[in-house]
Amino acid sequence: MTKSVDHRAYSRACLRILAGLLGIWFFVSFGCGILFREWMDEHLPPVGTAPFGFWMAQQGSIICFILILIAYAVLMKRLDAKFGYTEREEVQ
Repeated sequence: MTKSVDHRAYSRACLRILAGLLGIWFFVSFGCGILFREWMDEHLPPVGTAPFGFWMAQQGSIICFILILIAYAVLMKRLDAKFGYTEREEVQ
């Protein structure tokens, strides 16, 4: 028996996840890397020998992007399981 799936609810939830993660990505890459860099250099402690704003623009945004990819995979797997889109192994 297959579970009845509300495709619109699935699409809305998928778009909410996507919009949230893209918003975080925009804030980290554009906001922290460009707009708030000088403020972060002045008000936040350095990372190693680099000012925090510079570090965020060079390394932090890449690390955050990788974390966003991992979060997307986990969140979509949970969403797929919730709506019954999980893959099943075929018995031979």
